[in-house]
Amino acid sequence: MTALAELEALTHPAKAAEMAAYHKVSRRYLGVPMPQIEDLTDRWRAELSLDDRIALAADLWRTNIHEARVAGAKLLTQARIRPDQAAWDLIVSWVPDFDGWALADHASIAGQKRLVADPARIDTVETWIASPHMWTRRAALVMTLPWTKQNFPKDRDLAIRARVLGWCETLASDHDWFIQKAVAWWLRDLSKHDAEATRAFLTAQGPKLKPFARKEAARHLTD
Repeated sequence: MTALAELEALTHPAKAAEMAAYHKVSRRYLGVPMPQIEDLTDRWRAELSLDDRIALAADLWRTNIHEARVAGAKLLTQARIRPDQAAWDLIVSWVPDFDGWALADHASIAGQKRLVADPARIDTVETWIASPHMWTRRAALVMTLPWTKQNFPKDRDLAIRARVLGWCETLASDHDWFIQKAVAWWLRDLSKHDAEATRAFLTAQGPKLKPFARKEAARHLTD
């Protein structure tokens, strides 16, 4: 049985209809719950060579089936992949296909792992900020979320954090709801580990943000 056939064997028509209504993106849905997708991808990851995993991830993404794309992203969501350039290149190739938050987030989490493995890839991500494709701009912030979470960042991490705050400054004037939400998300997570930097950003750039985004960004600040 092929990987896609294994996914299709778990199809739940009623759940698929619910998912189509919820995600509001025109593609095929199987209605397979996440735990079952993860059971399959865990097994495939254990059974397949790295090259075969990357090829399978590419094939699953090309189907444009929701659960197959989730599974493709899950196959590459792993801290250690060596060598990992082909995996990174594949994830980058998916970014222009992003058309909704769910698949974008699954693929971006896989991208986070590859960015942490090689922070020099931030140069590629930075180019996305100027993209006319909103989901590409959003992906730049979602993929760099690991730099909001470090309690003891090194100098290189602090430099990346400052760099992404510069992107947040640029995007603060972008009034697309998803971009405002992504900026707020980045700042909110940063505030748990560097409240001072978050306050400084909101003081200087907060007026550019929509009220809901300012409120979300400041949620964990005490003053």
